Amino acid sequence: MLWFLFIGLIAGWLAGQIMRGSGFGILGDIIIGVVGAFLGGFVFNLLGLNAHGTIGSIIMATVGAIVLLWLLRVVA
Repeated sequence: MLWFLFIGLIAGWLAGQIMRGSGFGILGDIIIGVVGAFLGGFVFNLLGLNAHGTIGSIIMATVGAIVLLWLLRVVA
């Protein structure tokens, strides 16, 4: 569980850097990263892609977090 939150923190921070230019604070980065990890897993599964290991998990969660931030911008 702690490792999952750590990966979420890294993914949320990376997505914040890519999409906005800054992070969202520790709690915001964790939330965006964890939700992004679920979304990234769903998107990767739809595309028939697999992510293995820590780096693969971070990439998948970051892609999901970027998609999440993009969707939030489109809706807002």
